[in-house]
Amino acid sequence: MSLLILRNLLKTFGGLVAMNSVTFSVDEASIVGLIGPNGAGKTTTFNIITGNYRPDSGEVIFDRKDITGRPTHKIVELGIARTFQNIRLWKSQTVFDNVLIAKHMRAKHNVFSSTFRISRKEEARMREETEALLREQGLWQHRDALATGLPYGLQRRLEIARALATDPKLLLLDEPAAGMNPQETKELTEFISQIRHEYNIPILMIEHHMDLVMAIAERIYVLDFGRLIASGTAAEVQDNPDVINAYLGV
Repeated sequence: MSLLILRNLLKTFGGLVAMNSVTFSVDEASIVGLIGPNGAGKTTTFNIITGNYRPDSGEVIFDRKDITGRPTHKIVELGIARTFQNIRLWKSQTVFDNVLIAKHMRAKHNVFSSTFRISRKEEARMREETEALLREQGLWQHRDALATGLPYGLQRRLEIARALATDPKLLLLDEPAAGMNPQETKELTEFISQIRHEYNIPILMIEHHMDLVMAIAERIYVLDFGRLIASGTAAEVQDNPDVINAYLGV
């Protein structure tokens, strides 16, 4: 069953067509790769899903609800979490607080209850859940360090942990292996597979590291100049002449 469905998405910026009638879906508990050359429309796709952009036409269906153009914070509340190509941690906050703040995105208290300390029990619960998440992700020993003081690979892991703190139904990863060395990429590949199995949530991933995508994605969609030119398994996509032409220009 498909959790996310994109139907005939069109997005233009002036005379540039960034997405041209793009249609695809993400099934429950699957890992899906979204690939293509630079400028193909991959990040635009993420920005439309998460409400940063409104499409000129088409629709985004998530968990059987039309979420097209909804505000980003509402989409987070519905259960979509995202990481970015350029890491966007809260630089002045500790590892622990980066995850705890994300927990507050799904908190049930409001300004009134927070002011009068009615939500003390819920705050304690969120701190316990933050500790548990950091332990699960191998980050507990770094809990008091500033986020930007971590090695690059651990910053990526923290950003994913922060996204998981919002209890998502769908996780969007925008080039999670960007800037990583081969060993870090190998560890990230295992980490993403672990997340899917432990949390049982689907993952839609933009990635230029083909080894990573081909190793773990059950389905791959290929964009080029805003058009969906191919879809299928890793083997099917690798042998597709349109994909070869897009990447090699032959």
